[in-house]
Amino acid sequence: MTTLPPVPMPRPKLASLARQKLPCSPSTIPRSQLIKEKDGLDHYLEVNFKGLSKEEVAAHRNSYKKTICVDMLQNGYHKSFTELFALMEKWDDLREAARVRSIFWLQRPLEEQPDKLDHFYYYLTRAEVAERKEFFEDVYNNLYALACYFNHIEDKWVRNHFYERCFQIAQLIKVDGGKKEAEAHGLMGLLFEEEGQLLEAAEHYEAFHQLTQGRIWKDETGRFLNLLACESLLRIYRLLADKMLENKDYKQAIRILIKAFEITQEGNNKKMEGEASYYLGLAYLAAGEYETALTVLNTYSKSLQTWMMSSAWGEPMKPS
Repeated sequence: MTTLPPVPMPRPKLASLARQKLPCSPSTIPRSQLIKEKDGLDHYLEVNFKGLSKEEVAAHRNSYKKTICVDMLQNGYHKSFTELFALMEKWDDLREAARVRSIFWLQRPLEEQPDKLDHFYYYLTRAEVAERKEFFEDVYNNLYALACYFNHIEDKWVRNHFYERCFQIAQLIKVDGGKKEAEAHGLMGLLFEEEGQLLEAAEHYEAFHQLTQGRIWKDETGRFLNLLACESLLRIYRLLADKMLENKDYKQAIRILIKAFEITQEGNNKKMEGEASYYLGLAYLAAGEYETALTVLNTYSKSLQTWMMSSAWGEPMKPS
């Protein structure tokens, strides 16, 4: 999938001035003290920096977060502001909820993380400009860049927000033969898989697989998207089969693992084929169908031998 290189973050004049006064003051300062500090700051600026505009005075006075929002509005990025404001509200709500649960909540307020604010500003505004021109592929790339940037444990909810936005925009892209739509299904599959919603994940991975069949699309590392789709489907089918076996629903587990095995045969990948036949054989064993299990496990053994012989390193295959 597309990975964009880091780019310099040009800041508007107002935001650049505000960033010079970081770190920002805590939001818990009493109002009377804030008024006193504001009056003192205004006097200081008037004495020491004659000729400053109202915007420059505001940049010195306001928090960086507020300045970013004001700058968006002043430059006509109303959609970017609305999205950022909603994300900031959710950020604060999650911090407050976590604070109530534990005193060890380490996530810092967003106003104390100017680099994240810079990324929000840069990519959201670029996406908005591209959307106005109906350059939907550029919209997708900017939103995906934000998703990649926030791919950390504490920020996964932000990443997921932009995964969903990528999926919505991908439906509007008509010039790439469906590649972005396929990638977006892969992203949504991962989102649902991580949240434990396996059936929803399977639906997206199946769409990912279907859209990449017969295509030679590759991701940024050079891997074929169809191979990634196959691997994702095998993984989710195995997780679903595990749930079914726990509930002693052997027929359903076997049915879905047969489906997984058939998918591996399409790609002519002996390693994946061996893994699929291994888990299918275990399912037959659990169901008490020993002869069938032996036949399937023999297939696993042959696939293992073929894969080892064709492997440059000769490493033994271990089902993951």
